[in-house]
Amino acid sequence: MSRIGKQPIPLPPEAKVSYDGFEMNVKGPRGELVQRIHPDMRIEIESDQIKVSRPSDGRIHRSLHGLTRQLVANMVEGVLKGFTKELEIIGVGYKAEIKGNRIVLSLGFSHPIVVIPPDGISFEVTGNTHVKILGINKQVVGEMAARIRKLRKPEPYKGKGIRYKGEHVRRKAGKTAA
Repeated sequence: MSRIGKQPIPLPPEAKVSYDGFEMNVKGPRGELVQRIHPDMRIEIESDQIKVSRPSDGRIHRSLHGLTRQLVANMVEGVLKGFTKELEIIGVGYKAEIKGNRIVLSLGFSHPIVVIPPDGISFEVTGNTHVKILGINKQVVGEMAARIRKLRKPEPYKGKGIRYKGEHVRRKAGKTAA
């Protein structure tokens, strides 16, 4: 049995959950999330917890069991607390600033790069070099962080670029003069 799938999901009283056999709907203080659930997965909603079970031990059901449980758990956590990804900008002249709800990045190119957030995502910039991405959907927050990092990946010689907070960039030795 799936170690993750068999764990019940705690359901606080401020979260409202409904399931119609195809879509899971979770409402909370931060917003509302809707996720399509595979129709074979069985979801039992009790007053203080949610349980996910599978109909058989077939390969597809085993793989969907833990996935479905984690998707529902992330929805509950998202509408209650929200998710955050932090990025660091490293390099001389590299900076970020907020204009409206957009973020403008100067990354050593001939032009500034404007990043427009999707619905439900907001940015915070501290000290021109730290960007915080906030939202209730874990997948969208992670995707937005990956897109921003992709604009200028950290390079291995000087370490310049955009990296996740706490990410270790493996450095290479440069050429030595003969």
